[in-house]
Amino acid sequence: MQTSGALASASSVRYTAAGGVVVHEARVLVLRRPSRGEVRLPKGHVEPGEGVRAAALRETREESGYADLVVLDDLGTQVVEFGTQDWHVVRTERYFLMTLADAADAPCGGEEQFEPVWLSWDRALEVLTYEAEREWVRRARSRVSQPVAGPPEQDEERLEEDS
Repeated sequence: MQTSGALASASSVRYTAAGGVVVHEARVLVLRRPSRGEVRLPKGHVEPGEGVRAAALRETREESGYADLVVLDDLGTQVVEFGTQDWHVVRTERYFLMTLADAADAPCGGEEQFEPVWLSWDRALEVLTYEAEREWVRRARSRVSQPVAGPPEQDEERLEEDS
């Protein structure tokens, strides 16, 4: 990737993040973040001494409020680069395909900044804010040949609220 002069002069930050693509009956869990006008997948920093799989489960639980998650598959690695006014960020991302261990599980105590919403595969690909996260959904979809158990269907209209 070529960097612009602005990025080349900015200080560089490198870190690893891990997250999950949580699926259920041809639906994908996304996190609506109204304060930023974003729709995201759950993910966050891997803490020192923490494995990427453990970090992905922890971050997905913390952000979504769904506590009883099961990892179905490793979706691989992707390096994402972006810049801010002061930083050139290089983030190595690891994602895992997940589902709920209990279909009756409901979100409880997730981060207030996020609203969990279940969407069809196509709708998730349409509304996710960042291309890198759409790529994770495409990878997950290619690994799921049959519906995976999870929570009951949810109305997609919540996504349009406050838009």
